[in-house]
Amino acid sequence: MSTATQSSQGQRISPNLTENTDYCTKLMGNSKDLMIRPLQCLHKWPSVMLYIDGMVDVQIVNHSILEPLLQTRELPDFSADNEHLSYLQNDVLVASNVVLINEIKDVLDALLAGFAVVLLEGSDQGLKIAAAGWEDRAVGEPISQTVVRGPMEGFNENLRTNTGLIRKRIRDPHLWIEEREIGRVTNTRVAVVYLEHIVDQEVVNELRSRLDEIDIDAILESGYIEELVQDKTGTIFPTVYNSERPDTVCAALLEGRVAIIIDGTPFVLLVPALFVHFFQSPEDYYQRADISSLIRMIRYLAFFIALLAPSFYIAITTFHQEMLPTNLLISLAAQREGVPFPAFIEAILMELTYEILREAGIRIPKTVGQAVSIVGTLVIGQAAVDAGVVSAAMVIIVSITAISSYVIPENGLSISVRILRFVLMILAAAFGFYGILMVLLITVTHLCSLRSFGVSYMSPFAPYIGKDLKDTIFRVPWARMKTRPLSTGTANETRQANKKTKR
Repeated sequence: MSTATQSSQGQRISPNLTENTDYCTKLMGNSKDLMIRPLQCLHKWPSVMLYIDGMVDVQIVNHSILEPLLQTRELPDFSADNEHLSYLQNDVLVASNVVLINEIKDVLDALLAGFAVVLLEGSDQGLKIAAAGWEDRAVGEPISQTVVRGPMEGFNENLRTNTGLIRKRIRDPHLWIEEREIGRVTNTRVAVVYLEHIVDQEVVNELRSRLDEIDIDAILESGYIEELVQDKTGTIFPTVYNSERPDTVCAALLEGRVAIIIDGTPFVLLVPALFVHFFQSPEDYYQRADISSLIRMIRYLAFFIALLAPSFYIAITTFHQEMLPTNLLISLAAQREGVPFPAFIEAILMELTYEILREAGIRIPKTVGQAVSIVGTLVIGQAAVDAGVVSAAMVIIVSITAISSYVIPENGLSISVRILRFVLMILAAAFGFYGILMVLLITVTHLCSLRSFGVSYMSPFAPYIGKDLKDTIFRVPWARMKTRPLSTGTANETRQANKKTKR
């Protein structure tokens, strides 16, 4: 709740019109975007309309508020002051949402939410009229989660547009949307979306509890909520999934998960989030099962390459040369003959160079980004090999590692792999394969200990749930996916009827 709203908490609207307008102007610091327009058309009833310029649609103000008021020639006389507002609300104004308000706090909240407010002399109430019309980015193609086949719509920064995109796909009255405002200063709208007859109510109750416990001055992006509601902060692995694709969110809702939509960001959060979810792409369900299974296996392979390739190279060239064929060992030794650094230093130099290029590529203007990428990858890599700073084999290892990291559909898991890769490289340089095995055992133990809103992070592998394996490493045909995943604790297991069709 903002400071201005706190100071007006519980204060009713005054029957003195000038007092109300002066108080609102003072609370908002004489801001020039606060428009106060006297309504001369209501000559019998001294009145004003307040709104914030840039947050209302001028067409709605003109056609739904001012035009009906101008057409009202005969104004009846009422004995009670508040009957004037009821007359305007029920018989004159044609806006879609016209509500009576009683407190100055309600006036400020309405103005800051894009409503217009009408106040009358002698009345201790007011009217807030829906007229929101700020500029929004149009619904466009998702940027971070693209597909070859599938819907090309993505969420934008408007909460109501995003809920509409979900409603368009799930036309079921059991789709429930709860809203609350979080952030003492920003008053950011946050919506909790779920299918009431499918979701596990314990997950919903737990999410409500965690959201209600948040006491912060600002929520500017979904990352704020993600960090505040996640189960365990001492992990590099994401336990909350995010997506900017409506079809991905709808599919998750149909599996019994809960979506969190934050006004002002196109990224919607999904809970609970399991380890297997970060390898799934919406395109897996638009292709045939055999094609989807092959692509998904490639993702798991790319995950292990991105995680282990540099550390394996360091361990083999430093401690376990006997594992290589003689010809390959001689070739690697010849390449490294003029390199002044050990394999570990080579790998660290190349990985840090790649990470710098990666971060620079994100922020460099698009007009020069492609040229810089070519210079960074080709020219610097080739020059480093020619100068004898690194070996050609190390360039190949780092390149395949970088490419493999982009195969992981969700960026959060890709970042976790990048962090863990450096730990594996250090232990591989110190202990060889024993160091790698040590890190892997600790990592697997850590993953099995994680939970996402009470659900085991490594389900359905640990604990083992056989029915859910049909949509993990492989995806079986739709005809065999008759039940929803039990890992998320769904209240309705049946996905499709068990009917035999003649072919």
